[in-house]
Amino acid sequence: MKTNETKTYPQIKCPVVDICGGCQIQHLPYETQISQKETQVINLLKDFGKVSPLIPMDDPYYYRNKIHATFQSDRRGKIISGIYQAGTHNVVPVDSCLLHDQRADKIIVSIREMLRSFKMRPYDEDTKRGLLRHVLIRTGFKSNQIMVVLVLGSQVFPSRKNFVKALIKKHPEINTVVMNVNTKKTSMVLGEREQVLYGRGFIEDTLCDQVFRISPKSFYQVNPVQTEVLYNKALELADFSGDETIIDAYCGIGTIGLIASKHVKKVIGVELNKDAFKDAINNAKRNNIDNVFFHNDDAGDFMLKMADKKQGVDAVIMDPPRSGSSPAFLSSLVTMKPAKVVYISCNPVTLKRDLDVLVNKGYQVEEMVPVDMFPGTHHVETICLLTKK
Repeated sequence: MKTNETKTYPQIKCPVVDICGGCQIQHLPYETQISQKETQVINLLKDFGKVSPLIPMDDPYYYRNKIHATFQSDRRGKIISGIYQAGTHNVVPVDSCLLHDQRADKIIVSIREMLRSFKMRPYDEDTKRGLLRHVLIRTGFKSNQIMVVLVLGSQVFPSRKNFVKALIKKHPEINTVVMNVNTKKTSMVLGEREQVLYGRGFIEDTLCDQVFRISPKSFYQVNPVQTEVLYNKALELADFSGDETIIDAYCGIGTIGLIASKHVKKVIGVELNKDAFKDAINNAKRNNIDNVFFHNDDAGDFMLKMADKKQGVDAVIMDPPRSGSSPAFLSSLVTMKPAKVVYISCNPVTLKRDLDVLVNKGYQVEEMVPVDMFPGTHHVETICLLTKK
C-alpha cells in the first residue's frame, strides 16, 4: 500500500447503493477499496510469490464507456429507467450513476422523457406488449464520439425517423443511432437483428495511440483510462526485445495485439467470435499495421495445430473471460511451450486455479500486479508474468 498512502480521494455518496447492488463497495472510501482488493489478491496468490501494490485509478468515478439502461412501467404506469437490482428483474430508477459516463446518463433521461410525447411504452416480457426494452450507449473517451442503441421488442418502430430526429436535436453530440431487435425472453440485452438509423453504425476511439472501431456488439474494455495503464504495464512486464513472434489469445477486436505489434516482430491473434474477428481485421487496416495476422478459431485448437506442425512462438498473451481459461487451452499452451506467458485476469479466483495448473506443468510466476479497473465494485484485474523453467 505504500504507493497509495500519499494520496487522498474524495468520496461521493450514491443514493441507491444499498438497493442497486451494482457497486458492492461504493460506500467505502476509495483508500479502503484499494486496500481490500490488494489484500484479496495477496491472500489468493501469495503462494506463487510477491504481489506488487495495486495500481489505483486517479479519479475513480464516471469511468464506464458502455452504459446499459432498462425501461419499465411502475405500478402507477409511470415510465422509469435504470439498472436491474442485483439478482432480480426489478428496475432501480437511476438518473445518474457514479460509474457511468455522465453524457450517456443525460441521453438516457432524454429518451425516457421523449417516450410519452411519442406514445411509446416500455416492452413487457410477460405480455409481449410495448416497444422499448433497453438503451445501450457507448462513448469514446478520447474521440468523444457517442453511439446510441435502441433495443426494441418489435421490428416495427412507428415514427422512428421523427424520434431519431428529435433525439439528435436534443443531443447533437450523438454520432450514430442503431436499432436492435430482441424479441426473446432472455437476460441478453442485444438481439441478432440490427439496423442503422443515423450515422455509420459504429464509433471509434483511441487506446494507446491505436484507433479502434467499436460496434454495438464489440467487446471493448469499459474503463479506457485504466485499460491503458493495464496494457502498458503488461507490455512492460513482458519486456519484448522486438524479435519475438507472439500469440494474442482471446484477442477480441485485436486491442492488445495491435498495441503490442510495435514491440515484437509478429503477432498472431486468435478469436472465435466472427464479429470480433472482422472488427480486428478492420482495426489492423485502420492503423496501417501489417505484422498482425488474425485467425477465426478457438485459441486452444489453433495452438494445438501449430504444435502438431512443429511451429512455435516466443510468448502468449492471454486475457480470458471471468470464468478463466479452459483445461483444453491450458493443455495446448503447455504443449506449445512458449518462453513467456502474460496472463491478464479479471478474476483472481480463477487466476489462482489456472496458475496452479501452469506451475505444475513447468512454469514459474515472475511478477503479479493488480490493477483497479472497476472502482466501486469488488472486481479487480491482475497481470501475471510467467516464464518456462
